[in-house]
Amino acid sequence: MLQPLTRIALACALALSLGGTAIAAPDMPVSAAASATAASADQAFMQLADRYFDEYYFPANPSVATADGLHAYDGKLEDYSRAGIAANIKALKQWEARVAATDPKALSPFVQGDRELVLNNIRSSLLTLQTIRPLQKNPDSYSSGITSSAFTLMERKFAPPETRLRALIAREKLMPAVLAEARRNLDNPPQIYTQIALEQLPGLVSFFQHDVPSAFADVTDADLKKAFAASNGAVIKALQDYQAWLKTDLLPRSHGDFRIGAQAFRDKLKYDEMVTLPLDRLIAIDTANMRANQAEFAKVAHELDPTKTPQQVLAELAADHPQPDQLLATFRGSLDKLVDFIRARHIITIPSDVRPIVEETPPFMRATTFASMDTPGPYETVAKEAYLNVTLPESSWDKRHTDEFMAQFNYPVINSVATHEAYPGHYVQFLWMHQLNDRVRKLLGANTNVEGWAHYCEQMMLDAGLAQYLYPHDRRQQLLLRLGQLQDALLRNARFIVGIKLHTGQMTMDQAIDFFVKQGYQSRAVGEVETKRGTSDPTYLYYTLGKLEIQKLRADLEKKQGKDFNLERFHDAFMQQGFAPIAIVRKAMLGDDSPVL
Repeated sequence: MLQPLTRIALACALALSLGGTAIAAPDMPVSAAASATAASADQAFMQLADRYFDEYYFPANPSVATADGLHAYDGKLEDYSRAGIAANIKALKQWEARVAATDPKALSPFVQGDRELVLNNIRSSLLTLQTIRPLQKNPDSYSSGITSSAFTLMERKFAPPETRLRALIAREKLMPAVLAEARRNLDNPPQIYTQIALEQLPGLVSFFQHDVPSAFADVTDADLKKAFAASNGAVIKALQDYQAWLKTDLLPRSHGDFRIGAQAFRDKLKYDEMVTLPLDRLIAIDTANMRANQAEFAKVAHELDPTKTPQQVLAELAADHPQPDQLLATFRGSLDKLVDFIRARHIITIPSDVRPIVEETPPFMRATTFASMDTPGPYETVAKEAYLNVTLPESSWDKRHTDEFMAQFNYPVINSVATHEAYPGHYVQFLWMHQLNDRVRKLLGANTNVEGWAHYCEQMMLDAGLAQYLYPHDRRQQLLLRLGQLQDALLRNARFIVGIKLHTGQMTMDQAIDFFVKQGYQSRAVGEVETKRGTSDPTYLYYTLGKLEIQKLRADLEKKQGKDFNLERFHDAFMQQGFAPIAIVRKAMLGDDSPVL
């Protein structure tokens, strides 16, 4: 899982230069005149897009600006007030009208895609603010939101510590007011949302008590340290007061519904992923893929041990994991082998030899993610480190809880996760995107592309012979790698169905947990975390949905190109389209509007 999407740098150069305005002379050939007209229209749209980012997007989202590497907003914080929400809705509607007024037929094909990305981003934002309404429903939006805002100033040394600390102090001074706004805004939230916020809060308080001060321990300016002690202390107290308020006041009256409903679900898929298939059709597509994965799982498990059921083989697989204190080192060791294989088999061009830094997941992300890739923003010019975050079990857990948690990090699954997050998944895609030049696609994209690509890579690498490359004389290890990949695929299959059915009222949370265990072949601990995530991330079907879209694109292109098809060339060409929805990528690579699935 890449965190967050707005950091992703996309990699595609415009087919036409947008540097100057071209005017078509009357005696120019028709094709040249049309080309000049398109270039002029492209330039006008890109200027409009620039205005959207500069006049609305970044001023309204200063924490996103910091994450994206634009540091003019480092001392500011999002406006969480009701008036701020209303102002955002008004501004977004105005921008929607301006962007929609641009005639797509006047634009070149690539910039048509940019227009769709901007317009859908606006409409998705309106859907969130007006219909899904997390600031009215989800208390964690506030506490984890301000923590993330602080973290963006800590995680990368893009400026001297004194400069970043001054920006942090400015942000921290605004944070108690954010938690005060939460008390005014939250209106009958779902119980699970309040429970998740309470589960997160001890880690957030500890983060400000320990992690934040340690990040700026080198600062020696006495006045600055005094100001920080005051602002940080106020945030800690505000979070502690917020925690007490959630527990004693909000939790007893948290009776709301987390479900967004079928119409909002369809709209979110349309705006975020450009997918308009009926929900029952999507369920049928995923169910067929899940059954195929279960059948393959049973086949592989039988070859491993014909005397045991697939579940018994899975239990043995789950027990084969490193000790928690060796988990990060195990991840680090897997990266070199993956890179060697990619280069030996010509899977994809890797633009850089720099490796991501493997570290423990930050506290405010641990309740809802097991592993994630955190890359520098597309406009970050100084602190260019990328981090592969891995969540470790809590030291306070008993052995049973720890073992259940570590079951997801058995050795084959570690290989699959490293493939997904780093090579050739998120990190390689980030390296490609960081090189190329299109502002819209540096800042906006689709999860079916981002997560779909990474999930596609898990199976693609094994199909290309990774298991045989790593274990040329060990059939058992080869089979275990495939089994681990299939278990991960089944997890994503389960997310697909759970997301739709949870949010359309066809499944309870208990049924969802059982579904992850029985159909997704996950431990109950994993099922609980995944179900919690699904309550606030309804369309986390984008992993399997995107994977299936990419597989179909590859198959259709291979059919079209025949013997001229080349896997490395396909992957490189896919990278060059940025993180746009697969519908846009597909049209660019195939030259038609054929169905994505």
